[in-house]
Amino acid sequence: METDDRDFLNTPPVKTVRFGGSVAETLAKQKQGDKIDYELLKHQLADPEIKDAQIINWLQEFRSCVTQLTKEHEQLIYTILRLPWVGRSQAVVEEYMAFLSNLVSAQTVYLCACLKMVISHFIPKRVTICEGGIDISDSDDEDENLPRNFDQCHQALQLIIRFVPSTSLFLMPILQDNFPFIQKSSRTLECYVHNLLRVTIYIPSIRREVLEVIIGKMLKLDVSASRSDIDEAEENAVQQQAEGLTEEGLFDMDEDVSEDPPSRTAVMAHPVAERLDSLMAVLLAYIKDICNVNGSLVVESTKELYKDLLSVFDKVILPTHASCHVQYTLFYLCSFRLALAEAFLDHLWKILQSPSQPAVLRQAAVGYMGSFLARAKFIPVLTVKACLDLLLSWIHQYIDSQDSNGKQACCDIGLHGPFYTACQAVFYTLIFRHRAILEGNMKKGLEYLQSLNLERVVMCQLNPLKVCLPSVTSMFAAITRKYQVVFCYTIIERNNRNVLPVVRSSAGGDSLMTNTNPLDSFFPFDPYLLQRSGQLIEPLYQVWEELADTELPPTQTGNQGSREDEDDFLCGETPKTEGVVGMTPGSYDSNFCCPSGMGSPPITFQ
Repeated sequence: METDDRDFLNTPPVKTVRFGGSVAETLAKQKQGDKIDYELLKHQLADPEIKDAQIINWLQEFRSCVTQLTKEHEQLIYTILRLPWVGRSQAVVEEYMAFLSNLVSAQTVYLCACLKMVISHFIPKRVTICEGGIDISDSDDEDENLPRNFDQCHQALQLIIRFVPSTSLFLMPILQDNFPFIQKSSRTLECYVHNLLRVTIYIPSIRREVLEVIIGKMLKLDVSASRSDIDEAEENAVQQQAEGLTEEGLFDMDEDVSEDPPSRTAVMAHPVAERLDSLMAVLLAYIKDICNVNGSLVVESTKELYKDLLSVFDKVILPTHASCHVQYTLFYLCSFRLALAEAFLDHLWKILQSPSQPAVLRQAAVGYMGSFLARAKFIPVLTVKACLDLLLSWIHQYIDSQDSNGKQACCDIGLHGPFYTACQAVFYTLIFRHRAILEGNMKKGLEYLQSLNLERVVMCQLNPLKVCLPSVTSMFAAITRKYQVVFCYTIIERNNRNVLPVVRSSAGGDSLMTNTNPLDSFFPFDPYLLQRSGQLIEPLYQVWEELADTELPPTQTGNQGSREDEDDFLCGETPKTEGVVGMTPGSYDSNFCCPSGMGSPPITFQ
């Protein structure tokens, strides 16, 4: 008897309670003008308590008459597409996928509706708990089966592609339109981005567009959280944590309280930084998994991904001013192989050289070049020197062209913006990499620095020391004085005595007085602040190392200790973000973890 009871409890009845005739009969009646059973059918399909056996039964009938489900049955099809099939029993999932295959094959008019339905499952469901008529919660559903559910969605999408090969042409706008608002939770954004990247594995033709959409959304987050805001939020969180521990200690004297300062948590205190950190972690994991298989670099896959990311860089990253983190996608990819880093530098160099490019993009490109050379540990000294040679050659040619004019050159950022930014990139690179150039063989290193003819650059009529950031100028002067490469202080003092002239704005319009950052200087690879994704960046990154007293400018010796733990010697001189994605000016708290492998779901489906 016990066995019978168990079988009875665990086996759903074959027959299900339903009203009206078969689907075929209902459609025939509807065609003749009798819509009663047709409306009843839609009502029963929309029942939130619908059982697995009922779904299977109906889907089998729908498949048998799928050729009759034309455009006039749109409302019925939309009701079927809203059936809760994801996460149901395997029998329901298989039957539903078979129905989708039949539907898109027989009625391509419903292709986009089917795609939208599948894509809608790329994020966790929302649940609302209602008590006493009041909604008390509207949070993400903590469903442990999310990875399995996502697998089913990708399986369905692959089936649709198999039956309608042109699917990829219609998919991109749907993926873009369904992207969650960037104010949504980290978990929601993380899941959607993860699933978009997963689609590119079995539809590689849309990868570049997918990356452009994802990175465009991430840039909006990036520029709305400035470095200073993120730092302040983190410091406040650490302080509150410390105060909390102190208060606990007052009431729990018997417990051993650690004397170590509280460590930063994995979750970012700044809500926008937290969302961006989640997305960067997913994107960097994807880059790693596409390029590496079983610990070995797959050269062809890496080159193709580089091309796609470089295209996105040109289109959306390079023109965006004051983004702090998204550009590290290319920084990370370039670390896999020196040839990639050199290709990236060459690409930036070509943009600077091109007179047809807008001045703002040329300035941005050389800013990236200098920051990349200064900060990327994986770039060897030989490459740094090769880039410095190129930049100095261009700078000297620029000075030659000004001298040959026979006119008095004036300090005008609007006219010479790329020149000044190139000079600052050289100064900035030397500040960070001079030790690497000199170590090993000091004599050869000094000969190399002398060969750059930096004295001519700083002494020329265009007077770059007047326009570059004071902190960069000051450090460059200190280093070059120590090694007697060039003596800048006479020029700096003269510049300080003379009030900076009025110069034209590089953005056009009225003239303006120059300020402490007249070039709108932007160092794109300044310190990376996001904690989880930052674990991949940290080993590749050159932090700022304090100069010895003998290298410091006269006004800075003896008071450097207080800044020992801070990376950025610029001391807040770089411009703050305005909170929107702008053109470059003149110059998971989740239970769902992104799988370590971004492998495609099974291609075959039984």
